[in-house]
Amino acid sequence: MTETDAHKEKMKQVQAKHRAKVAEASDPGRGLVLVHTGKGKGKSSSAFGVVVRALGWRQTVGVVQFIKGNWITGERQFFERLGDVTWHTMGEGFTWDTQDRDRDIAAAQAAFARAREMMESGDFDLVVLDEINIALRYGYLSPEEVLAGLKARADRTGVILTGRDAPEEICAYADLVTEMTEVKHPYQAGIKAQRGVDF
Repeated sequence: MTETDAHKEKMKQVQAKHRAKVAEASDPGRGLVLVHTGKGKGKSSSAFGVVVRALGWRQTVGVVQFIKGNWITGERQFFERLGDVTWHTMGEGFTWDTQDRDRDIAAAQAAFARAREMMESGDFDLVVLDEINIALRYGYLSPEEVLAGLKARADRTGVILTGRDAPEEICAYADLVTEMTEVKHPYQAGIKAQRGVDF
């Protein structure tokens, strides 16, 4: 058997295994819950990539930002210009800037109340809860109340939760959990955040 024939035969076997696995899979009939967490960069960026994919299929999308406040980001400007995403920036900025726990808790609670309205409305195919894991890490929200909100979502609605340190309870409930791992970051070399790359 030639190398070309051997390769073709191997790929036929791979194809057959893949097709059998796809045939066994089923549609759960509900939107999925995705968690993007970890110390590496790209959690929100990945979520916004999924937003673009959903919009490509003419799905309805909402975003609730829990931490970033009035910080101007490229993705926010882009989606505001596009006009196809319901966008709510509810946080008041990074926790080390506000330095007011009661205010941060109130902002997170208001953001999650808005998120619950969106998730339960049946109007959205996808809702992104950007940096909600940070609000959970600092105790501004509890895993129990977030899980209750996820479980109460409309069947059609998928949800993405981003931010470091996603709680175990949320990860256990999610359909997909991706942990971003930092290998190298320009900030470690003293390079400040860059427009179009970092924000």
